[in-house]
Amino acid sequence: MPGDSDAADRAIVLATQAGLPLVPDPWGAVGREVGMSGAEVLERMRAMQESGVIRRVAAVPNHYRLGYVANGMTVWDVDDAQIERLGREVAAIEGVSHCYRRPRHLPHWPYNLFAMLHGRSREEVERQAAVLRERLGEACRDHRILYSTRILKKTGLRLAGSRPSDASTDTQRRG
Repeated sequence: MPGDSDAADRAIVLATQAGLPLVPDPWGAVGREVGMSGAEVLERMRAMQESGVIRRVAAVPNHYRLGYVANGMTVWDVDDAQIERLGREVAAIEGVSHCYRRPRHLPHWPYNLFAMLHGRSREEVERQAAVLRERLGEACRDHRILYSTRILKKTGLRLAGSRPSDASTDTQRRG
């Protein structure tokens, strides 16, 4: 890993990247796996978070099981002179889970702002997209909603390498 991380930090990331163990003392379980105390694991994770190596430690709900089965990647053709400001505004709207600026691929793909929306129905996603369209105003020339049809892979970045101990009894993890 780049930056100030070392082998111990890498071991912690490898041990936790699929989720924390679902046990009463997850820090201690990770510590046993990587050969340090739970307090040291927690301290190192806080330091990695402060330095930006990891963004956050959080529960990640399964939105499908919560009933959010309509997933639409909205793509927008937004005036380049206003995209930075408008992109930040769109990203702050409730219901937007991901928001990215991407290059256009003219003449076939004029879209430069992507925002992922989730709803219980396509109609709900379309109502959310209407809110985004209103926010973008005159700076928006066109948009589309690309609906998910199936999941091919559902993970974030995973570091290559083996975990310190795959024989741990605390292997049930949140994915």
